[in-house]
Amino acid sequence: THPPYANIIPYSKEKKIPGDLSAVHSIDEYINGMREIAKESYRVLKPGRFCAILVGDTRIHRHHVPIAFRTMQAFLEAGFILREDIVKYQWKTKTTREKWQGLTKVAEECWVDVDKTNKKYYMDFYLLYYEHLFIFRKPGKGENITKFKDSMFWNA
Repeated sequence: THPPYANIIPYSKEKKIPGDLSAVHSIDEYINGMREIAKESYRVLKPGRFCAILVGDTRIHRHHVPIAFRTMQAFLEAGFILREDIVKYQWKTKTTREKWQGLTKVAEECWVDVDKTNKKYYMDFYLLYYEHLFIFRKPGKGENITKFKDSMFWNA
């Protein structure tokens, strides 16, 4: 599945839909919703079967927010085993929605972007050109999962 990435791209614009993760107000609220999805996915999936989720990251206040890894952790907490983490590169991606103005001179380490109105925005970070495709497996009935302990939930 390809869930919304918190409130980055709205899925329901005109009316509020209960449980719409694209309308959340915080990353924590989004991750809590993903925990519920992970638990329900684990409940309904047959033992030994797979679940895949495509999710990306974002920036808030000019800092990286690892939504993908927090989502992965929610699925591991639910009991899934991580089978694969496939990094999908985006070739034609939009720039981050977080832009700012105000620099009088473009520093060497800043990116310059021009929007549709020909305004210049200065960015001092790399664009997020990737998503993670996590492939999870629900353990089989009676399966000895100790050999997969490094691919399962860990408590740091």
